[in-house]
Amino acid sequence: MSQYRIETKCIQEGYKPSKGEPRVLPIYQSTTFKYDTSEQMGRLFDLEDSGYFYTRLQNPTNDAVASKIASLEGGVAAMLTSSGQAANFYAVFNICEAGSHIVCSSALYGGTFNLFGTTMKKLGIECTFVDPDASLEELQKAIQPNTTCVFAETIANPALTVLDIEKFAELAHSNGVPLIVDNTFATPINCRPFEWGADIVTHSTTKYMDGHAACVGGCIVDSGNFDWEANHDKFKGLTEPDESYHGIVYTQKFGKLAYITKATSQLMRDLGSIQSPQNAFLLNLGLETLHLRVPRHCENALKVAKYLESNPKVAWVNYAGLEGNKYYELAQKYMPNGTCGVISFGLKGDRATAENFMDHLKLVAIVTHVADARTSVLHPASHTHRQMTEEQLVEAGVQPDLIRLSVGIENADDIIADLEQAMANV
Repeated sequence: MSQYRIETKCIQEGYKPSKGEPRVLPIYQSTTFKYDTSEQMGRLFDLEDSGYFYTRLQNPTNDAVASKIASLEGGVAAMLTSSGQAANFYAVFNICEAGSHIVCSSALYGGTFNLFGTTMKKLGIECTFVDPDASLEELQKAIQPNTTCVFAETIANPALTVLDIEKFAELAHSNGVPLIVDNTFATPINCRPFEWGADIVTHSTTKYMDGHAACVGGCIVDSGNFDWEANHDKFKGLTEPDESYHGIVYTQKFGKLAYITKATSQLMRDLGSIQSPQNAFLLNLGLETLHLRVPRHCENALKVAKYLESNPKVAWVNYAGLEGNKYYELAQKYMPNGTCGVISFGLKGDRATAENFMDHLKLVAIVTHVADARTSVLHPASHTHRQMTEEQLVEAGVQPDLIRLSVGIENADDIIADLEQAMANV
């Protein structure tokens, strides 16, 4: 279906029923799958045949949804995970081990910052955080002989930094490592990282892809473009025998599918952060309207951002859709149809001012979530990023007064009216 446009792929890709089969993707709510002979089952465990034998490794519902997301991103294969955090961990850990080093943009979601900077450090994997706006020459200084990948977000949560994908791709490729990009906020509707040089894309499908705050999930997509064999010694987990699978060499046996096959058959086998078939089914329903919802999110967000920009009680507004924004030109290059529905802004006053404003909202809800159909608000320094020090907050682009506003798909005038009445109490 590669000839179809992305709107059609949102609806049609992934599941292709034949005669007499359900028109809608079924939920294969089964842990196991039956075979007639022991030999048939054995060949699946040896990765000699493709098929289903245990849902922790593969499930028809999950595979159909993963295939759809791979098609939307323009990749060769994908794997669903239980959350976006799991997707980011697996994406990096699939090519790292104790003694490895990664370079990561400092403009990150707080949980990902802690995952790379603290938790993976306990596994012997070091991370150097870099300013995404730094020059290529400055970024190069972070690269070490044991660096195995470069990681960044297309639109940072909640700093809303827009990534210069080509610059980061050049940094990665000139040092023989892949660029991994979290494309959660932009989605493949607004940004296609593979077309700009990224090699692997991750998503928290919990956000716009699901779109309804109904289920947690994640996804990893491989472009199939990175040449693991050309950098053999850096990626021995892919290029040398895996003794846990009778000496299989993933790059030799699976070619462009090597990365996702290893992630599925090795990491998912051993760590088990699977997405349930029920959640994958709900995710697919969200994907079918992704191309309709994302433009509405962006349209509403731009209206709200312009309102905030004109409000005398607002100290600053950060939204790349505004022409005066620092990242406007980069956004026009990589995301000409819009960025996302998330705005960050600060009020004139202190932290108590922000809290007072949020407490008086009626339509807009204070929730630990972002990027679904309903407008929501959060104060990251007090909530999602509260584990970070003041220095780390600044490094991640999260000012203490930053309010993250996720603009939904309600009527924009109703959203603005709610903000206006809450402002009256500031």
